[in-house]
This record gives sequence, C-alpha cells and structure tokens, in this order.
Amino acid sequence: MKKVILVGALALFGAVNAQIAKGTAFISGTVGYQGQKNNNNDVTNDSFTVVPTVGYFVAPNVAVGLGVGYASASEKGKFNGVDYKDTTSAFVIEPLVRKYWNVSDNFLLFGQLSVPMAFGNDKAEVAGKEVGKDKFSSFGVVVRPGIDYVVAPNWTIEATIGEFGYRSAKYKDAKSVDNYNFGLDLGSVTFGVKYLFK
Repeated sequence: MKKVILVGALALFGAVNAQIAKGTAFISGTVGYQGQKNNNNDVTNDSFTVVPTVGYFVAPNVAVGLGVGYASASEKGKFNGVDYKDTTSAFVIEPLVRKYWNVSDNFLLFGQLSVPMAFGNDKAEVAGKEVGKDKFSSFGVVVRPGIDYVVAPNWTIEATIGEFGYRSAKYKDAKSVDNYNFGLDLGSVTFGVKYLFK
C-alpha cells in the first residue's frame, strides 16, 4: 500500500511540475460575442471582439505575448418612434504576461496580467442619418484567471473567466470614465484556441 501511495505521489508531483519549455512560441486567438434584446422597449445590444495573439515562453511556464485585434459594440432601438443606432468600433492592442500551473498532463491553470488598450470612435445615427461621431481611447491593467486544456499535440483550448483590474476610457474633449472590476463574472468568459511550436 505504501508503494502505491508513493508511486501515486511521484506521478502527481511529476504532473504538477511538468513545464512548458523556455523557447516555446504560441499563436492563439480569442473571439467574444455578447447580445441582448430587451423586449419591453425593443432595444438590442450586440458586442463582438476578435484578438489574435502571439507569444513566447521566456522561462518555463512563463510567457509574454501581444494581442492585436478589433472590437465593436452597437445599440439600436426606437426613441419617440424614431429609429436610432449607436455604434462603437476600436482597434485593440493588448500586451500580456502569463504564468501557467499544471494540474495534470492535459489540464493547466494560468494567471494573465495584461494592459488592454483601444483606439476608436463612437458614431450616432438617427433615422438612418449620422448625427455625431466622437473619437475615444482607453487603457487598463487587468488580471484574468484562465484554464488551458490540451486536445491534441501542440493544440489547446483556453478560456478566461472574469477579470480583476482597472480600465479608463476618455472621449475627445471630455473627462475620463474609470471602471474597477473585481469578480469572476461567468457572463465575461472568453474562449480561444492555442497552437504551440518551437
């Protein structure tokens, strides 16, 4: 019995301490969509994000990376019987650092520290005609917990759940709007696919 426990402990110790080797690179991509329709007032909200990311393991289980992508959000409905639409679109840049911990041979946990930045514009339309357009920029410092599951050699599926951190957005000729988030919001889950190579 002691031998079985010892072998099990060694197997677990080996799995937990397995490492993604220094010098490994990865390509990943995340896609997020969120939609809501309020049937009480016929207001529809949609948001979409796509951010491909490249990264490099600078130490065992420690990677740095850079995501570059696009985000958009829209709200449309009626006000006093007139159609309106508000559309936001932005170019996204997100440098990041990740630390991985192996739970088993195929399952990993990670913590990600990133500095998301966005540069874009917000356009308002009434009855199909543009009535305003404002430029904005935003940045943040965000920590996200995540999971990574190996589905094939060199391929994993990853997900982040919620975020902890600070974000600030500023429109031209206006003061900034600051937001603080601290929670594992299951409505804020992103999924991605990662390919590892040397």
